[in-house]
Amino acid sequence: MALDSGIGTLAGPGDVTAPVAKTVRTERVHHGDVFIDEYEWLRDKEDPEVIAYLEAENAYTEAQTAHLGGLRNRIFDEIKSRTQETDLSVPTRMGEYWYYSRSFEGKQYGVHCRCPIDAAAEGIDAWTPPQLEVDTEIPGEQVLLDSNQVAEGHDFFALGAFSVSHDGNLLAYSVDTSGDERYLLRFKDLRSGEVLADEIAGTAPGATWSLDGTHVFYQTVDESWRPDTVWRHRLGTGKDDDVKVFHEPDERYWVSIGATRSEKYLMIWVGSKITTEGWVLESDNPEGDFRVIIPRRDGVEYSAEHAVVGGENRFLILHNDVVDGVKAENFVLAEAPVSDPSNMTLLIGHRDDVRLEDIDPFASHLVLSYRREALTRIAIWPLTESGYGERRELEFDLELFAVGSGANPEWEQPTLRIGLTSFITPMQVFDYVPATGELLLRKEQPVLGGYDANDYEQHRDWAIAADGTRIPISLVRKKGLSAGPKPLLLYGYGSYEASMDPSFSVSRLSLLDRGMVFAVAHVRGGGEMGRLWYEHGKTLTKKNTFTDFVSCARHLIDTGVTSADRVIADGGSAGGLLVGAVANLAPELFKGILANVPFVDPLTSILDPSLPLTVIEWDEWGNPLADKGVYDYMKSYAPYENIEAKDYPAILAITSINDTRVLYVEPAKWVAKLRATKTGDTPLLLKTEMSAGHGGVSGRYEKWKEVAFEYAWVLDTLGLADA
Repeated sequence: MALDSGIGTLAGPGDVTAPVAKTVRTERVHHGDVFIDEYEWLRDKEDPEVIAYLEAENAYTEAQTAHLGGLRNRIFDEIKSRTQETDLSVPTRMGEYWYYSRSFEGKQYGVHCRCPIDAAAEGIDAWTPPQLEVDTEIPGEQVLLDSNQVAEGHDFFALGAFSVSHDGNLLAYSVDTSGDERYLLRFKDLRSGEVLADEIAGTAPGATWSLDGTHVFYQTVDESWRPDTVWRHRLGTGKDDDVKVFHEPDERYWVSIGATRSEKYLMIWVGSKITTEGWVLESDNPEGDFRVIIPRRDGVEYSAEHAVVGGENRFLILHNDVVDGVKAENFVLAEAPVSDPSNMTLLIGHRDDVRLEDIDPFASHLVLSYRREALTRIAIWPLTESGYGERRELEFDLELFAVGSGANPEWEQPTLRIGLTSFITPMQVFDYVPATGELLLRKEQPVLGGYDANDYEQHRDWAIAADGTRIPISLVRKKGLSAGPKPLLLYGYGSYEASMDPSFSVSRLSLLDRGMVFAVAHVRGGGEMGRLWYEHGKTLTKKNTFTDFVSCARHLIDTGVTSADRVIADGGSAGGLLVGAVANLAPELFKGILANVPFVDPLTSILDPSLPLTVIEWDEWGNPLADKGVYDYMKSYAPYENIEAKDYPAILAITSINDTRVLYVEPAKWVAKLRATKTGDTPLLLKTEMSAGHGGVSGRYEKWKEVAFEYAWVLDTLGLADA
């Protein structure tokens, strides 16, 4: 039912009333198609009636979940008891200091610190991080920024830029205190501790120093939240004196600014979903003019890093252009003179089974990052006097893992900091020594309470999609579970070539220890299996993302891992689109749907170029404004537009009022229409964080509470609240 005006109510379980949004007839007309949207009025968050509706939904959700308060508290306490609240990160050397962060029991945010290196240390000893203890005074320790102090008085806090000048004397940092991802950029003199008068509002989250520390480059965003302009700020001058050094008018492109690892060059990158272009300037000439590396060509992506090979300055260029008449979908690596970047020599050719992702040059070696068999890999490539030595891939004795290069700011360091994790392996930080092949463990994420990785197991399974494609599934569970179908949380994302790599989660133990299985469906649209895996799950093949997820669920049910009454589908943002579409496609396969900041009204958003991020998204979804075929295709899968009068799984949707990426109105409209349309009595809940952005609440304790809220709902939905 729906009411003509105001907020009505429906009787819910236990006679608790569910809010019912009023309906206001709004026509959306495109390509001759008329869609009647009765809940578009919820878009105006300045309207007191909209806020009243969201608050009514929050009150209903709280009432419906009040019986889970004890379980939420227990899960929160479990997360807290397993976490070493007072801790230190592994120090990273930069210049004459070791940099690290601290966390303290009872404090929401981290504290950034440094201490001086041992000036007498030589060789590898000079690169061996000090063994710092949380309860021992650290000689010469300096607090650079205490985020708890900066966040004081704010309901939300996010740190954006945190960049120390090359001489170690100055800090540029930026903060967001509303969740809208527009930051206030400030500067601190680390010698005196004084926060300088320079202050720049409305920046994107980043800051890059010139080599001499006289200038900082930063970005601003346009009305659609697209980073479109790079500015140069001279320290000690007013914002009005800042110089615009680059502007990108094409709304399909984002702009970023950074530096090469060697610090020799500043780099501006301009990128759409399918095209990139780089601009370069010597870092010791901050007032000079940037020059293009290789002019953009539609559909060609590339990156460039500076290396010194055989005594010559070179650019190492990863690109997906045509090589020998064939499009290099998974990218190739080439080198070129800095003076003539288009004069490339191929170093690593194309492979269908390997997706090249990154190249990090050091003074004596290169680090190559890539994917093979849906897992990340790292190889070390020595540089010799004449060129290149023999590559060596690092190997790890785990079936599933994720490995990546960590904090390595120094050009001439003799070690490589890497991080290794898996579903059952807490994050391990290593220093690899290329000269000797040693892999030195510096720290493993502490998990209190007697955690033993041997009590859990992880493995890879494969589902078969309708078109015969094999879809990887990652699973983790506690060993020794009883026979028969298990309760299971199936997570998916499947967009933007983002890969859902294995990672450890302290909070997830609260599910695993109650007998649940956690699974990740690595569906098309992600990047786990290479560029074509992404290409076959976007634009006019987007439905593969949803049908792949359904195939994974069916496979897990058919093989007895779980059963349809024991599966929760979980996804956030574009993953929220996934689980929203799946709720329409195959509701019978799921007991519940957990949707975080879900992109469930994609067609309305992508049709409106004035909304944040819409135009740049056309390369991902297609342009329904210009193309009727795209319009029809998106309308055929959009979760909001395909709601039907049928039974749906239980649904919990969580959103944030200040989210600029997926506006709160999408899940608000989705839930309103579901409540008015669906049959059956399964719970339907909407929770709106009234002071947060796309990433949800801020502060680690608040995030733990949010996880506990979600997990309590998951367990209750599966009948495990008392497990």
